[in-house]
Amino acid sequence: MKKIMLTLLTGLMAVALVACGGNEEGKEDKNDNKAKTEEQQKEQEKQMEEMQKKLDAQHVDEKKTVAIVNDNEILGSDYNSTLASIQQQMLQMGQDPTSKEALEQVKDQTIDSLVGQTLLLQDADKKGYKASEADIKKQLDEMKKQFETEKEFEDVLKESGMDMKTFETQIADNIKLEQYVEKEVPTSEITDKEIEKTYKQLSEQGKSTGQEVPKLEEVKPQIEQSLKQQKQQEKIAQQVDELKKNANIDIKI
Repeated sequence: MKKIMLTLLTGLMAVALVACGGNEEGKEDKNDNKAKTEEQQKEQEKQMEEMQKKLDAQHVDEKKTVAIVNDNEILGSDYNSTLASIQQQMLQMGQDPTSKEALEQVKDQTIDSLVGQTLLLQDADKKGYKASEADIKKQLDEMKKQFETEKEFEDVLKESGMDMKTFETQIADNIKLEQYVEKEVPTSEITDKEIEKTYKQLSEQGKSTGQEVPKLEEVKPQIEQSLKQQKQQEKIAQQVDELKKNANIDIKI
């Protein structure tokens, strides 16, 4: 929310600076425009705050056990973090995660994601995948570079309700999952035929909506990457399904 507020304030300052310039004859019109813009900004801010309240209302108690996977407890704090990511993805796609129709879908997706990740991590641990201290430090340093100061990074971490130890554990889990997926769930190479088929589909969609379609050479790398991710997600889902067959899973919400 602080980032949203900062964006809005920056916009208001820009409007104010523009309104101060120019000659006297245009001041009245510019003041009117400034007032309208500020009113629109306030309305947008109000809508964002209302939406955030609805999103937060879907959260559960952080200490609540939402699921048990092979004796590993998944807590509400993990649920809320994954839930927030899914909510943002839906919003970016123009969907309302707080609608009556979406409530069960969002909850099921969140639980499925957490259970799947837990099963994969358990299998990764069983097969001896580890994250070295050097790898953890490297990723941590990369993340810190996104912030201007160490204090800013620590403040954001604190706002998220996470301490450094928990954050480093998450980094370690991510590294182990990357290693595991690379070795245990490898994807096949994408063929030119698959790329051309996808490009043809995209071209037809673009033409039907009157959009200009780039040449294949311009979008080939993006299409290839997208197809790789899609195949990998499918294979990961298959791996999770296999792990579920011998797992004890107890959903608590």
